[in-house]
Amino acid sequence: MKELTEIENPSFLKDLSIDELNELSANIREFLINSLSKTGGHLAPNLGVVELTIALHKAFNSPNDKLIWDVGHQTYTHKILTGRTQFFNSLRKYKGLSGFPKLSESEHDVWETGHSSTSISAAAGFVYSRDYKNEDHHVIPIIGDGALTGGMAFEALNHLGHSGKRVIVILNDNEMSISKNVGAFTRMLNHMRTSKKFKRAKRISSSVLSVESHLFDLTKRVKESIKTFMMARNIFEDMGFTYYGPINGHEISELISTFDYCKQLNEPVIIHVVTKKGHGYEPAATDQVGVWHGVGPYELETGKFLKKIDENKRSWSKVISEALLRLAKIDERIVAITPAMKNGSALNQFAEELPDRFIDVGIAEQHAITFAGGLAISGMKPFVSIYSTFLQRAYDQVSHDLARQNLPVVVGIDRSGIVGGDGETHQGIFDIAMLRHIPNVNIIMPRNAREAFNMLYSAFNRNELTFIRYPRGNTFFDIEDDFKFQMIKKGTWTTVKEGNELIFITYGPSVDYIADIIKKHHLNATLINARSIKPLDKQLLKKLLRSNLPIIIFEEAIKIGGLNSAILEFASDYKLRSDHIYSLGIGDAFVPQGDKKFVYKDLNLDEDAILMLVELALLNKKNEESKEKKDTVLWQKRNG
Repeated sequence: MKELTEIENPSFLKDLSIDELNELSANIREFLINSLSKTGGHLAPNLGVVELTIALHKAFNSPNDKLIWDVGHQTYTHKILTGRTQFFNSLRKYKGLSGFPKLSESEHDVWETGHSSTSISAAAGFVYSRDYKNEDHHVIPIIGDGALTGGMAFEALNHLGHSGKRVIVILNDNEMSISKNVGAFTRMLNHMRTSKKFKRAKRISSSVLSVESHLFDLTKRVKESIKTFMMARNIFEDMGFTYYGPINGHEISELISTFDYCKQLNEPVIIHVVTKKGHGYEPAATDQVGVWHGVGPYELETGKFLKKIDENKRSWSKVISEALLRLAKIDERIVAITPAMKNGSALNQFAEELPDRFIDVGIAEQHAITFAGGLAISGMKPFVSIYSTFLQRAYDQVSHDLARQNLPVVVGIDRSGIVGGDGETHQGIFDIAMLRHIPNVNIIMPRNAREAFNMLYSAFNRNELTFIRYPRGNTFFDIEDDFKFQMIKKGTWTTVKEGNELIFITYGPSVDYIADIIKKHHLNATLINARSIKPLDKQLLKKLLRSNLPIIIFEEAIKIGGLNSAILEFASDYKLRSDHIYSLGIGDAFVPQGDKKFVYKDLNLDEDAILMLVELALLNKKNEESKEKKDTVLWQKRNG
């Protein structure tokens, strides 16, 4: 048996027996539990697919056969089998091993992802390309039951099922996405898992699958007859797929025999595989909330997380959810909506205390937004909690359904800004640029917990479409503080500090980041909390632009279309000078994974970059003043 660090590619699996494959499975599971206890990462999803991944690489020939992983956070075993074990100490770190499939890492990663429900659509592209070019290989999208609740997955199933083209879809059914799955589709899968008819048919058909390949046609007819006799058709068959399962996703021999059989079919196939998320590590396997979906370092023996949050701090998600719960207890019209992120968005307590006003719609961001619109137009006060990176998926619903009808929905944009280890697919840097040009949209971001409480209160009371951004991470918060909610005047900024040499304009927690730099280096600077990104504080902004002091705009977001663009547009509209405006933000690029300090340095947003720009701005101001003085002297000489 090879050591895991000796594996270069999956070809060695072809020579291993079932017993040896099971031994490999145990080794990989042990490695993942140990390795991730140090680095953190997506533990539970990966423990659930160890045997499934081994069986896939045993039965198919990657990279010629195309394994297309949905979401992609469950590809750690795939990475081990394709020669990347030695890089796991750098998992999700700056310039380290990605936690998702990455084209630049391996030829076996044929499709990059990070969002859910994309794999079957991508597979359709691979399938059509293969057939256009008269190639002969298998295309195998692997999608979870949570991701299958996303509408895009059903669009792709509808297309491929109708096409009749050869494809093998693996449905990895573990009853979880991040939180527990919800919805009618989940109930249907649960029925399929537990139905006595299904179980009996599965036992019979599993024995049929072991028939030698020269009896292939007879096997197929017998299996179809069994299914027709034993049970009604299911939704997959109605969509044009031949359905096999449910089968045990932790039985390698059963998986391989099913895959080998289905490889011979020239039609769309779905194989329903039942796995256990967190399988093999009790703390993760018994988690019904989603705590072990993505984790930081933990104590191996006890499962106790090593990172501790100070008693006087709470996550930003928790701050917003606490404010929401307090307001909902005052106003019975307030409801909370999440697209399968109850745990990630810290809405657990809301769901426990006000279960009738908490709605999890599954992985369906588009539906969540339009559903909120329907509630709003009917007199309710919906709050949609959604990650910045996932809000991108609902652009049309925001524009067409909410903004165009000017509906009073409040959207909490969680994970706004740099998010760290999840990397390019999850950085929350595009939402401002995506939203700012849409009419009837308000975009705000609090500096601290108290401002967050008041912003949420103001948003509900203004009855306008409002987006409240808040980052990943923690902030100071006294949960016992029973302060009174206060209205914040729409489109207003605050002056945090007065200075005479230059001006900083920023928003959110970046206000305190800049404040610390100003204090540390004794900068004679004005600091503006631009808490309303849309609309701008026109009165204050005019005053700032007319001061002729250097203005540095700092934002942890893409500059194109961000606050920087908004201020330059404002200056142009009001014929105010803008040549003294300097911008620090994210350029025209996707942002890689890594600790914030390393990413900031890469993006020239770190302290050194800020001080260099301050020096340049002050030097330019000095040169400008010197030139003006010289011009004045010359004019005086010429005019006596």
